[in-house]
Parts: sequence; C-alpha cells; structure tokens
Amino acid sequence: MTKIMNKVAVVTGSSRGIGAATAKMLAVEGYAVVINYLTNKEAATSVQRDIENKGGRCMIVQADVASENDVTCLFQRADEMGTLAVLVNNAGILDKQTRLTDISAERFQRIMQTNVLSCFLCTKEAVKRMSTKQGGQGGTIVNVSSAAAKTGAPNEYVDYAASKGAMDSLTRGAALELADEGIRVNAVRPGLIETDMHRLGGEPDRVNRLKGVLPLKRGGTTEEVAEGIVWLASEKSAFVTGSLLDIAGGL
Repeated sequence: MTKIMNKVAVVTGSSRGIGAATAKMLAVEGYAVVINYLTNKEAATSVQRDIENKGGRCMIVQADVASENDVTCLFQRADEMGTLAVLVNNAGILDKQTRLTDISAERFQRIMQTNVLSCFLCTKEAVKRMSTKQGGQGGTIVNVSSAAAKTGAPNEYVDYAASKGAMDSLTRGAALELADEGIRVNAVRPGLIETDMHRLGGEPDRVNRLKGVLPLKRGGTTEEVAEGIVWLASEKSAFVTGSLLDIAGGL
C-alpha cells in the first residue's frame, strides 16, 4: 500500500462511533489525522493512543465546530501537521425521540447548528486550503449524512432528519461549485448503525428492534461506514463527486 506523506485529514466529532473508526482507518492509510472532540477528552485520547500505538500520526483538538471561532482555530492547528487533503464532516447530534409537535424551537435550532452549520463552517475553511484557485492542491470532503434524510424519521426526530436533508443539499451544491477547483464533495448516508447515538435518542436497543425491516436483516458497524468514507476520500473514487452513498443495509 502506498502511504500518503504529509497529508492531513480532519475528522470532526471523532472521539467515538463512526468518526473514531474513520480517524483510525485514515491513519492506517498514512494520513496525519486531526481528532476533534467537544467535551469527551478521555475518549479522544483513547483514539489518539490507538493510532499512535500503530505508528500513525495524529493530534486531538477540542473545538465546538458550530462556532466559527473554534473552527478557525481547529484548522489552524491542522495546518501544523501538513497539507489538508481530507475533511470528514462527521459531528452531529440528535435528541430524544418525540413527535414533531413536541420539538421546541430551541431544540430544532440546536440540532441545525450542530449538524448543518458545523458542516458549512468546516467546509469553508477546508476550501480556503484545498482550492487550486487559491493555491491549494485539491482535496476531498465527505459529509456524514443519514438515511433519515430519506425516511424523515416520523414520530422520532424529524429535526435530525431535516438537518441531514440540509447536509445532502449542501453536499450537492458544494460539489458542483468546487468541481473545477480540485475538490470533490460527497456524502455517506448511514442507517441503523450500532453506535451510542441511539442511546442519546432514548432507545439504546433501537437497531435490534428495527433490523428486521432491512433487507440485510442486521445493523451495520461503524467500521463498515468508515470504509465507505475512506473510499470516497481516496483516489479510488476519483470520478465521484456530488454523490450520496447509502450505507444502510438496503433501507
């Protein structure tokens, strides 16, 4: 395998779940990885330790990626490691399962800020560094959307689904706008993945409850989603941009 030298990958929300699995895989591919976390430094440090024990390069950076100032600082720290080549917009949250009429305006706004505004702000910073029209060497951006963007997540979290639908639109628009600047932009749309995200929604066993509706009859793993992200980030997908890759067992 050819190692990528002095190329940096920023993975937002990478202290756990899909983000952590992606950070580890990108490190194996030879990227210097920026592990971003919001509050759980211990989990981020565990990911860092795992990467470094296998000979990879990484750093952990605390940042609220829904804050423009924090995002600026995050990418400045990334610059210390080399040339930005990959951005994975993975940071995201959801709240307790509930009907649309019980979702407060504050909750809706918080979900949109964390899931959509963070993607927008990080993409802007990445473009400044990657764009061949601004002296960059090109790069790839992969957004972690959700199958909920298709299903709408009725009676559970339509606010989360709406935020992921917005990410899909942002993915498509950015891909078309940046195609001639050496930047490819794609998204993955996971569904029913075994992560602690379901605990945040109030139903830790949700995958087991719903896996029977999937053609593949099982939940997915974080590593399976990470494989798709790493493929989209690599030259193996060089002719792919503006695409939404469903990783959801046929959902």
